[in-house]
Amino acid sequence: MKKTAINILLSLLVITGAWAQQGTQRINLHEIINGEFRQTTAIGEMRSLPDGEHYTAMNPERTMIVRYAYRTGQPVDTLFNTATARECSFDTFQGYQIASTGHRVLVWREREAIYRRSWKAEFYDYDVRRNYVKPLSDTGKKLMIPTFSPDGRMCAYVIDNNIWLKKFDFDTEIQVTNDGEANKILNGITDWVYEEEFAVTNLMAWSPDNEQLAFVRFDESAVPEYKMQMYGDGLYPVTYDFKYPKAGQRNSRVTLHAYNVNSKDTKKLDVPVDEESYIPRILFTTHSDQLAVLTLNRHQNLFNMYYANPKSGVFRLILREENKAYIDSEWLYSLTFTANGFYYVSEQDGYAHLYQYSPTGVMQRQITQGNWDVTAFLGIHEATNTVYYQSAEESPLRRSVYSIDAKGNKTKLSVQEGTNNAAFNSNFTYFVNTYSSVQTPARITVHETKSRKELRVLQNNEALKTKLAQYAFSPKEFMTIETASGIELNAWMVKPANFDPSRQYPVLMTQYSGPNSQEVLDRYGMDWEHYLAANGIIVVAVDGRGTGARGEAFRKCTYLRMGELESRDQVEAAQALGKLPYIDAKRIAIYGWSFGGYNTLMAMTTGDGTFKAGIAVAPPTDWKFYDTIYTERFMRTPQENFEGYALTSPLERAADLQGKLLLIHGTADDNVHFAQSMVYAEALVQAGKQFDMHIYKDRNHGISGGNTRLHLYTKICNFLFDNL
Repeated sequence: MKKTAINILLSLLVITGAWAQQGTQRINLHEIINGEFRQTTAIGEMRSLPDGEHYTAMNPERTMIVRYAYRTGQPVDTLFNTATARECSFDTFQGYQIASTGHRVLVWREREAIYRRSWKAEFYDYDVRRNYVKPLSDTGKKLMIPTFSPDGRMCAYVIDNNIWLKKFDFDTEIQVTNDGEANKILNGITDWVYEEEFAVTNLMAWSPDNEQLAFVRFDESAVPEYKMQMYGDGLYPVTYDFKYPKAGQRNSRVTLHAYNVNSKDTKKLDVPVDEESYIPRILFTTHSDQLAVLTLNRHQNLFNMYYANPKSGVFRLILREENKAYIDSEWLYSLTFTANGFYYVSEQDGYAHLYQYSPTGVMQRQITQGNWDVTAFLGIHEATNTVYYQSAEESPLRRSVYSIDAKGNKTKLSVQEGTNNAAFNSNFTYFVNTYSSVQTPARITVHETKSRKELRVLQNNEALKTKLAQYAFSPKEFMTIETASGIELNAWMVKPANFDPSRQYPVLMTQYSGPNSQEVLDRYGMDWEHYLAANGIIVVAVDGRGTGARGEAFRKCTYLRMGELESRDQVEAAQALGKLPYIDAKRIAIYGWSFGGYNTLMAMTTGDGTFKAGIAVAPPTDWKFYDTIYTERFMRTPQENFEGYALTSPLERAADLQGKLLLIHGTADDNVHFAQSMVYAEALVQAGKQFDMHIYKDRNHGISGGNTRLHLYTKICNFLFDNL
């Protein structure tokens, strides 16, 4: 059958929903920015206790940690209460951590963010048996990444880049390392680029026998320093200086060490890799003489896992995986050890699937298989050898939760079609399922795993559903778009509530387009696209090549030319949309943030005038300005891939920009530096290209705080109204 340019996915098309278009009120931007249409997913943390029948959560006032029953949700007792704990000097706290034995609890206050994931805070040790609270450290300083020993009798943490150790039995505090120094040496914690691109802040690991504390040391002395200007409110700006390795530049030198608790000696463990390699994860197996050390070469296409004996220093290679493009480092954190070996998600057959290995690294079985991707490994119940995972096997647009037992019998645990994710208790007898679709805000429920029976509803967003019913709007419609290159791309469209097929409408294409990302998903989302639609602009999102849940070949076809195919797909999708009778092909704009901003610039310089206007927020403008781990994963270094960097640089093709451009950036962006937009703006000036630019003082990559978001989106929307 001959394919048309635009095909509606009949199985997913949203014609009407329970709340769609019933009301008469019109959506306004203030309500969107204020979060009045945002679904509630907060149910309070449910942390499973070892018995599997109970969990803990903070009360809404953040004054207590309460123990609840999974089956009923009823409170059983109180684990910690600021009002009754002896010597407690505070009324509220922000979070907590429980030792494996349940005898000790760490609570924290005055949390202070550092970068995207890292933070430090005041930590307090609560002795459950004595009902007694005292500061965890006697130094009086805020600390980072507290890590309990397996027996709960010790805790390691970092203060000012040095590792300290608290022994609760003796109430003693020992400084393990002494060489930590800002912008030079980091012990146990990670540098900026590891935190940002490997999503890891803690590289410490305890041995099962509690005798060894392994840790990674970062020497970032030779890493180039970035000086970010902070304007503040004073007469003179200051600079915030931090180490930021750009593509092709020096990384931190990482080394592995093991501290012996009994002898108080620290041994350097010589990992059999070159100095350019990464160590994104360390963890012990079930044996104290087997420290699993996961490494990636600088190209990130070779993954090696070694077992290191922390006492002898001997290494054994256990697992080796090589890829023609790159290894998805996110799956390194899925690797799970049991007494019978380990489980790992790999793309070795062209899709992300689960594999089981023996303790020595021999593959025993491929647990999942098919032309679809596992999207999350949710855990394994060791007693029954049953694995739990989330996948896109029904459709790249959906997510479902499954289990597979030792005999290969598969059970679908989630019931509703849309996006599901599950969090299991410690022995996998219960799970909390979070579900949403384009028609349904988040519904969070507790289930019995064996029967899949729904036990109770934690959140159903009824208040939001009632509010939505008062408004007139059209829900998202899913479709496929076949481009001129012959590629079928998934998309969604939001039309005005009073859509008239005999009219021609302007269009905004909103996209992110980064590697393994996905915007087109059957999940709830009510954002500024509905405000634009309420004002007569059709909004479309298209997931081009390089995005997720469609197999490795689709994800990695952009390798070494990141941005070339992604921008072409947006251009050709816009051209296909322009052939629809109700779309004005001369009034199409494109928008994106971060990678999406970059792709906006690429599309506006390669689209031969396809886009009348574009908005780029916090965009990379040349990959040579971005960090090593992310950029080199997809592009290698500028020295190795000069042609690829030049081909995919908006900066190099600034003279080719067509259409009205709004360029936006925060001056305190530690991720995509403000300098990237400044350099690009200068290139446009020298090319004689007129453009609009807006900057936000001392705002980071998220550009938020105070009235900032409302101002930002008002400016973006007004720009579109003026130019479309």
